[in-house]
Amino acid sequence: MAQPERPPREDPRAGTAAAVPTVPVVRIRPLTAATLEQHGARLTVPTYDRSALVPAVVHLSVGGFSRAHQLTYFDEVAERRISDQWGVVGVGLRARLMQEALAPQDNLYTVVERSPDGERARVVGVLTDYLFAPDAPAAVLDRLADPRTRVVTMTITGAGYLLDPVTGDFTPDDDVAHDLAHPGAPRTVFGLLVEALDLRRRAGTAPFTVLSCDNLHRNGDATRAAVVGFAALRDEVLARWITDRVAFPSSMVDRITPQTTPEERATVAARHGIDDRWPVITEPFSQWVIEDVFCNGRPPLDRVGVRFVRDVTEHELMKTRLLNASHSALGYLGVLAGYQRIDELMADPVFARYVTALMDDEVTPLIPCPEGIDLAEYKAVLLQRFANPAIADRLSRLCRRGSTKLPHHLLPSLREALAQGRPHALLTLAVAGWVRWLQRTDDAGHPLPVEDDRGPHLQALARAGGSDPRPLLADEPVFGDLGRVPGFAEELAAVLRRLQRDGVRATLASATAAAPPAAAR
Repeated sequence: MAQPERPPREDPRAGTAAAVPTVPVVRIRPLTAATLEQHGARLTVPTYDRSALVPAVVHLSVGGFSRAHQLTYFDEVAERRISDQWGVVGVGLRARLMQEALAPQDNLYTVVERSPDGERARVVGVLTDYLFAPDAPAAVLDRLADPRTRVVTMTITGAGYLLDPVTGDFTPDDDVAHDLAHPGAPRTVFGLLVEALDLRRRAGTAPFTVLSCDNLHRNGDATRAAVVGFAALRDEVLARWITDRVAFPSSMVDRITPQTTPEERATVAARHGIDDRWPVITEPFSQWVIEDVFCNGRPPLDRVGVRFVRDVTEHELMKTRLLNASHSALGYLGVLAGYQRIDELMADPVFARYVTALMDDEVTPLIPCPEGIDLAEYKAVLLQRFANPAIADRLSRLCRRGSTKLPHHLLPSLREALAQGRPHALLTLAVAGWVRWLQRTDDAGHPLPVEDDRGPHLQALARAGGSDPRPLLADEPVFGDLGRVPGFAEELAAVLRRLQRDGVRATLASATAAAPPAAAR
């Protein structure tokens, strides 16, 4: 399940000259439907009739990323008068914080795009309603079963799919057992989806398309496996109906969206005159590639920049193995070296050289180039995005949920490089960074927080081995068979000893000494 983002706390200084002394004092007004026209002079606001929107999309687990990404595309569809048939209903799954922020604002919120050249802000109005599932599961089921609902999108993180990392099979937990016993009051995403699809089946209503927006390999296939796996535990006939009738397109999504801080909320208020309880800060770049497989109408997202393709695999590999894997590598190694933000890290030529060589020399040779993509240009843009000081993405965010991220983003490249006898020293360094991070001290001996559902178990394994990684490598949910690859445990142990002896920067500098500077590539 998605880990809920915490809203920025109330700050009594928000919007005053004392909080943001370099920004002129402006009149700060609350964000509501009644105040939209007043905000139009300082930022972009919806000009379409929100009451005319048809709630055709339900998004499960609304967070910062979905509000900066999926919802902005649907907002553009409405704003450009392409269609009013694709309004969005948000559903919260674990914490009511988002509901508490959005309800007083009539489900409006602000997206602020920041670049080195400045920023622009817009109010997104496409969210027509927001429901908190634990409080109102029947209302969520009603919305999902409503014939007007044609697409369900979701961002629940990789761990929320409950799939065995080795077999890919659905692995029920206690909440699933509850949902099987109480289908009308489900606690899980898949309990909601399966019960709603069964209601539609029994009513003779066409099913909705289920569109995953999580960073998983073939996320559509993963969603299908989870939904059908859950349904099979209830009713084989229902499972077959879902298999035959429901579309599960895979997709690739990309937009860097740091967590909003109280200080940023205050800055947004002072700069734009808008009192938004939970604005979203993001970068100008945004990308969404979707397999063209829908079962109940396709939203016209291609008219606002989304690319529909026959197979999303190559785009997914490009993004997860270059961007996500680099994020993980830089996150762990950067924190160990004492850095807090990725833009500061990228200003260090040692780290810039490392991540450039990692992408160019070890990852790129292992991935296909999607049609219409210039990989050299794509990587150059990635480096610029990492270095964007206006975003100032914190490394702590990149370090979360490593036990889920590494097996999907970084370890596949390492596994392929080992199998093909290709260079992999920089990939191994990234793994060593994660092992050292699990041991919970940086190069200066300071303790490090570990945000991972499996953190305590993995920390115990990492600490038990010290510079011997074999206890941790034996954890197959993360490493699969990597621990049994001849010679790899010894390679990783040698890198761990170098990190312990020389520190991160010296180890990286030595590993990339032969590579040209990042700026020269």
